[in-house]
Amino acid sequence: MNKELRRISIATLAMFLALFVSSSVIQVFAVDDLRADPRNVRTLYASYSAERGPILLDGRPIAQSTAVDSPFEFLRVYPEPALYAPITGYFTLNQGNTGIEGAYNDFLTGTANEQFLDQLGALVTGQRPRGAAVQLTVDPVVQQAAAEAMGDLKGAIVAIEPATGRILALVSTPSFDPNRLASHDTASVLEAYDQLTADPDDPLVNRAISGDLYFPGSTFKLLVAAAALDSGRFTPEDAFPNPARLPLPLSTDSITNSGGGTCGGGSTVTLATALRLSCNIPFAEIGLALGEDTMARYTEAFGFGTAYEIPMTATPSSFPTGMDDAQLMLSSFGQYDVRVTPLQMALVSAAIANGGNLMQPTLLDRIIAPDLSIVQQSEPVLSSQPITRITAETMTRLMVDGVSNGVAGNARIEGVDVAGKTGTAENGDTAPYTLWFTGFAPADNPQVAIAVVVEDGGGRGQSGSGNQIAAPIAKRVLEAVLSR
Repeated sequence: MNKELRRISIATLAMFLALFVSSSVIQVFAVDDLRADPRNVRTLYASYSAERGPILLDGRPIAQSTAVDSPFEFLRVYPEPALYAPITGYFTLNQGNTGIEGAYNDFLTGTANEQFLDQLGALVTGQRPRGAAVQLTVDPVVQQAAAEAMGDLKGAIVAIEPATGRILALVSTPSFDPNRLASHDTASVLEAYDQLTADPDDPLVNRAISGDLYFPGSTFKLLVAAAALDSGRFTPEDAFPNPARLPLPLSTDSITNSGGGTCGGGSTVTLATALRLSCNIPFAEIGLALGEDTMARYTEAFGFGTAYEIPMTATPSSFPTGMDDAQLMLSSFGQYDVRVTPLQMALVSAAIANGGNLMQPTLLDRIIAPDLSIVQQSEPVLSSQPITRITAETMTRLMVDGVSNGVAGNARIEGVDVAGKTGTAENGDTAPYTLWFTGFAPADNPQVAIAVVVEDGGGRGQSGSGNQIAAPIAKRVLEAVLSR
């Protein structure tokens, strides 16, 4: 064989090897990602012609496929659309899938690797594979209570079982009707989608886990207090200077407490009192004393920076880095550039409620094959241990004081110790406040941790507060859980 022929043979062999490797990667390793890609129109069309599995709560469908007389054979139907749209998402012919519909599309269409035997059986019998059912952790009673408590306000609620990470309620308002997007009429789907995307209230944004994120305001003081105690630097009884105004370093601006006065009177104030009365100045002093590195370490341990898969991907919450002293002081009471999801703040409370153990949050209970066998079962997963049990117990006591004898009093439930913290976050000189509550109940045996956020000051601009608006909403949801 001459030299030129040898070169051509080697080049041809290399090209065949490259083709073999690339096709193998596509067919074996990338198949699930390609199948789940919302731009994969072929998969989407096939999904419409298959009996897509239902999405269930306690065996009751909140999304299901109905046989219709059309080329697509099945139509996706959502019996309680607005209540569950932030969870189910939508399944459309033209705009892809979101929510549970998108995250578990392969299971719902019967094409997941775990359903390979069902696919083989369908090939043998000539029948089209049926999708699996996806059973969720959401409690319908708690979800309904959360939606009713939020009413026409704009915001979100997340309720979690602290010991397991199971999400009991996930509400984002305003919501939308996914039935409008499930139509087989392309023109009507595009019209509905354009209307929803043009809506200034952004109903397609799941505020519980994504969007522009929020300043946490004073709810962030829970994390600062936990870091102060857990690091061994401070105790609840440690006292700090108690001025009515604290100048920021290298700045003409100052920090004040809500109301403009001192924190409870006296020349000094303890950490415990500062948390109970939600005072900004002592927490600015505590955060500066702890330093950015310590604060960053604890925020990361509590889940900041983590894109939780619930299974929808939650936008990571963020704690700024590279701050000067003034920025660190502002960050220490949830301002400057601290940004969070309601899911994240519910997880902070859940970790405290669960003795310092932060569980992976999830909406999935189980995936059930058409023959009723279990394809996948969700089990509790420990995500991190941000604080010790002793610190968690101390934080619980301080949070109970905040509800029973502090500024979170509107979350009180008769006969039950509620642990909680309110927040009233600023968004600019004249912009309405963002109102918060996060906490858990019962304090001695937590069944639920919650975060409530209300945008636009709950309609009161800068005159509303977390205790006035967010705390009563949280109370109604907590009562729904405790009365089950």
